[in-house]
Amino acid sequence: MRKRLQRLDRRVLRAMRTRQHDPETEAVLKVLGTAGEWGAIWVAIGLGAAAVDGPRRGRWLRATAAAPASIGANYLVKLAVRRRRPRLRRLPPLAGAPSELSFPSAHATSSFAAATAMGRVSPGARLPLYALAGAIGVTRPYLGMHYPSDVLGGAAFGLLIGALWPGVRPRGAEDRLIDLVADAALSASRPGEGAPAGDGRPAATRLR
Repeated sequence: MRKRLQRLDRRVLRAMRTRQHDPETEAVLKVLGTAGEWGAIWVAIGLGAAAVDGPRRGRWLRATAAAPASIGANYLVKLAVRRRRPRLRRLPPLAGAPSELSFPSAHATSSFAAATAMGRVSPGARLPLYALAGAIGVTRPYLGMHYPSDVLGGAAFGLLIGALWPGVRPRGAEDRLIDLVADAALSASRPGEGAPAGDGRPAATRLR
């Protein structure tokens, strides 16, 4: 069974490394992969959210810390597992890495840890957060940096870290009310939402 899974892992890796590799797609996924290095894009998102969402600034900042912290935890697992990065004949990787250790993917771990922690701060943002985390995960086998199982393992580890990350949940009824008001304010500030009605008053904003 283990050998079958390993063959499947390598077969999926080769398919992702050889299909849809036009210059435009490669360029986009390389940029996305670079943005995921060291959790940089998640730090930017968290700091941006903290800047515009004053009532929950402290919780956003604590959620942001999940990205870089999870990379440290990821490296400890890498040292224990010591799986080598994939090498495909005549298909060199399209990016670099500071270590030859492969399992689990640090990009996937930090992305899913941050997405989960931030989603606990703002549940309405979970869909785009997880979509971004998934896209970053896809870049790893696409660029030949990780086996698909490295990404799945990293995602699972990140989900666990994000679910257990402290200091991001509301503490009581007052905090939950702040969440409702903050989400309503952010929704009203988006284009097309909360636009003035015909009498000049703001349209009703649906609370999530």
